[in-house]
Amino acid sequence: MEIKSTMAKIDRDKMKKDFKINISIKPQEGFKKMMEEINMIAKQAEKDNMLNLIKNMITYIGDDPDREGLRGTPNRVLESWKKLFGGYKQNPKELLKTFDKETYSQMVILKDIEFYSTCEHHMLPFFGKAHIAYIPKKKVIGISKLARLLETFSRRLQIQERICEQVTNFLMQELKADGAGCILEGIHFCMTSRGIEKQHSKMITSSLEGSFKKPEVRQEFINLIGNNR
Repeated sequence: MEIKSTMAKIDRDKMKKDFKINISIKPQEGFKKMMEEINMIAKQAEKDNMLNLIKNMITYIGDDPDREGLRGTPNRVLESWKKLFGGYKQNPKELLKTFDKETYSQMVILKDIEFYSTCEHHMLPFFGKAHIAYIPKKKVIGISKLARLLETFSRRLQIQERICEQVTNFLMQELKADGAGCILEGIHFCMTSRGIEKQHSKMITSSLEGSFKKPEVRQEFINLIGNNR
């Protein structure tokens, strides 16, 4: 591809001055390098903007972002977001590692999976345990991938009901499962630390798809996870 005409339109001296970019190399070789450096500059500018926003938040709630204990807080907050909201950078389809089910056609369950998420309404944590099950039709999935699937959907701004549906919908669509179920038991800081302040409240949500909507299959699922109280 000929890019000389494009490069000719770029003020090389201005680029050197404004962006401190080394473009004293051939245009064909320098264009990719130039774009990489511009992207780096843009990302740093975006990070600086977020750091200032977090400092402003600290000021807004009544504290001094420049005092010793808070000076590094904006950076620590941004670093924590990589884990807390890491699900946005994960594609659940990349987790798929399936195996032929051979003759197995019974329920597969992974229970008592810890999960952590952030409520999209107040940006406060909610956490608890999950129980995920499916009945295979053609394929089974590596058991650890069920936990990773939950992690992908929970590490986002979320509501508990949606996580259940995203898990079961994924299993139905991608595995072509005969049925799928997901039950989440969560403690919400928006209920315990603010608002009504009910410390021992627990929210339970479920999503049942396919054969799990049959009463006998639903009951088997509940019995096997020991949640038949």
